[in-house]
Amino acid sequence: MYTPPFTISAKAINLIAEISAQIERYAIRMEQSDALLLRKANRIKTIYSSLAIEGNKLTESEVTDIINGKTVVAPLHEIQEVRNAMKAYEAYPVLNVFSPKDLLKAHRLMMEALTDDAGRFRKGGVGVFSDKKLIHMAPPADRVALLIDDLFQWLKLSKDHLLIKSCVFHYEFEFIHPFSDGNGRMGRLWQSLILGQLHPLFEHLPVENMVYDNQEAYYNAIAESTKHADSRFFIDFMLNEILNTLKRKQGELLDGTKVGTNNGTNNGTNEDIENAILNHIRNNAEITLDELAVLVSKSRRTIIRTMNRLQEENKIRRNGSTRSGYWEIIETQSK
Repeated sequence: MYTPPFTISAKAINLIAEISAQIERYAIRMEQSDALLLRKANRIKTIYSSLAIEGNKLTESEVTDIINGKTVVAPLHEIQEVRNAMKAYEAYPVLNVFSPKDLLKAHRLMMEALTDDAGRFRKGGVGVFSDKKLIHMAPPADRVALLIDDLFQWLKLSKDHLLIKSCVFHYEFEFIHPFSDGNGRMGRLWQSLILGQLHPLFEHLPVENMVYDNQEAYYNAIAESTKHADSRFFIDFMLNEILNTLKRKQGELLDGTKVGTNNGTNNGTNEDIENAILNHIRNNAEITLDELAVLVSKSRRTIIRTMNRLQEENKIRRNGSTRSGYWEIIETQSK
């Protein structure tokens, strides 16, 4: 059986132990009353992050609107990328992580109408560039199918820990670069699928968000692993990001506050809800009522009622139309 070249560092062993402990804590977090809304918010962030890494210019608010079936004025290919990604992630529960055929199926969903060879391996050479500099020339096209089959066989039969296998697969997949386009988003999706074999919570704690927050370090880890023909650098990087994300997310509520506080949660007071809404408006003046409902973990009716009260009290105002306008916080002047 083919085995990708990698070594497991002492750091990786320690990270695996820490991640294993944190997984159960985060699983408890996902059993709380706002878990369903949290999953929806995470899915939106996943799609936004994955596409933003690839150069999609849509804002998180616009991605949310597209997912919710609203009209967004933007380049058609960027809108198509969002719709495709949503279909691919909706297929998450039925994709066989050990099947190259399902990899092609997922690529077809992800790249439909974006490339002529969606769902098929590339037929030509491809390189990875930074600006105009070639940083990696992928293996020849006629070797792709064999390399992918070998990689999937190793994934299925290897006795290595799933955390290690998910990182090695991700790195090797990017090294092979099996598609003419969409390799980055497919590699990140597949690592999430592999992690889902370890625990179902990883469907809602995706790799995309981790990479988006640390893109430079992500590409540096890939480059260092390629330089040394050993993916241990990428393994250490990704395991560290998984651990940090588990620690950060397990205590967060939908509005970014910590579990145990009473700031915009289901049991929050009117003042708590108002403060949470004002904080989100400060971060995103174009935020929609539906987004606020998800982020503050309140019904749309409660959000509308609170927004009306804030406007009556002259704390916020709406500028422009309902569809294309934005919110403005009215700062009070001290006398």
